[in-house]
Amino acid sequence: MAGVGENGVNKEIDTRTKEQKSIDEWLPITSNRTAKWWYSTMHNVTAMVGAGVLSLPYAMSQMGWGAGVTALVLSWVITFYTIWQMVEMHEMIPGKRFDRYHELGQCAFGDKLGLWIVVPQQLVVEVSTCIIYLVTGGKSLQKFQEIISPNAKPLKLTYFIIFFSSIQFLLSLLPNFNSLSSVSFVAAVLSITYSFIAWIASIKEHAVGTQVVSYSPRSTKDSDNVFMFLSALGNVAFSYAGHNVVLEIQATIPSTPENPSKKAMWKGVLIAYVIVAICYLPVAFIGYWVFGNGVEDNILLTLHKPVWIVAAANIFVVFHVIGSYQVFAMPVFDMIETFAVKTMKYKPSFPLRFLVRMVFVAFTLFVAITFPFFGGLMGFFGGFALAPTTYYLPCIIWLRLQKPKRFGLSWTINWVCIIVGILLTVLSPIGGMWSIIKSVKTYHFYQ
Repeated sequence: MAGVGENGVNKEIDTRTKEQKSIDEWLPITSNRTAKWWYSTMHNVTAMVGAGVLSLPYAMSQMGWGAGVTALVLSWVITFYTIWQMVEMHEMIPGKRFDRYHELGQCAFGDKLGLWIVVPQQLVVEVSTCIIYLVTGGKSLQKFQEIISPNAKPLKLTYFIIFFSSIQFLLSLLPNFNSLSSVSFVAAVLSITYSFIAWIASIKEHAVGTQVVSYSPRSTKDSDNVFMFLSALGNVAFSYAGHNVVLEIQATIPSTPENPSKKAMWKGVLIAYVIVAICYLPVAFIGYWVFGNGVEDNILLTLHKPVWIVAAANIFVVFHVIGSYQVFAMPVFDMIETFAVKTMKYKPSFPLRFLVRMVFVAFTLFVAITFPFFGGLMGFFGGFALAPTTYYLPCIIWLRLQKPKRFGLSWTINWVCIIVGILLTVLSPIGGMWSIIKSVKTYHFYQ
């Protein structure tokens, strides 16, 4: 019977050289395959329930009740299906594990084409998400400071983003996903906590009844409302970003022929998606119901009372996106370090790792303080990059590898997902770019 080595690789088919084993044991994704099923839950909740949930009431205000509810529920169903596909395809070839998204793409499209299809999209998703989380962390810190010291001299947002990024410089030196387990656990718990605070505090503000709520379009100009609707679609797409790290998370789970990794991974993903629904839907619907078209692009910035709860929620967001940033940065670190040691033939070492990660955090920091447009960034990148890798690329790979019967149920479902995803990819970046352009008109760099 086939055994499994320390690195989760079937001993009978492990043909790697000693040098290759040493490199795999150094790289972030393949260095440790001892994760439990609940690691999957923690990492997936940390990856998904982040900045996206805070923008959902704002997205609802741009779409209205009918389109907003439809978009949120349909997105949950489609992405739940596509993440199941990815978990299933991780070990679809006996003895082979697709530890990275691009490896699955290479299996479907060929070595070169697979890289060019997947890697650019995945990099855009992960880098843009890290940038948005730096902006989110900075804005939440700024809001916290305003709440606890209302009479203090206001500081520039730039300073808060820089302070938040200083934590990322330190945490980025953690070697692999499993070393992030404690950070991810705290982040997941706090994400659930501030999601509950967001809708409970919203209900409390509604009970006071001091404001007039309107559900009419946010703008008097039809063209503006169309662009906002398209941007909102991107915000919804951004909320389901976990697919871009799901194979990398599954790669940390041990696997045997009798107990493949997909069993533990699917258990973790299923619980994570239930948590996602519990967090997303109440925040989106109650937040919009209470504030209508007066809600801001981060609902916590709209809340005012109870003061201490709103302050706590903002600091919880800060701690959560600390973990979220690292979950999305780890696959990027793995890509760069893999290229450095396998292609460029650099020796695996701490100085190499230090240089790669410091440069990456510095780059995302520079972009974040230069373009801190929370809503516009999510709308643009949500459609441009997250929609392909989340809504329809898994379906295309599934059709190529599994080859379901033409016009059968599986074939039809996959094509519906592909059509919806392509529409998101084409339309929502238009709205996101419009939002960014409008913000730039009144923005002063490094304010």
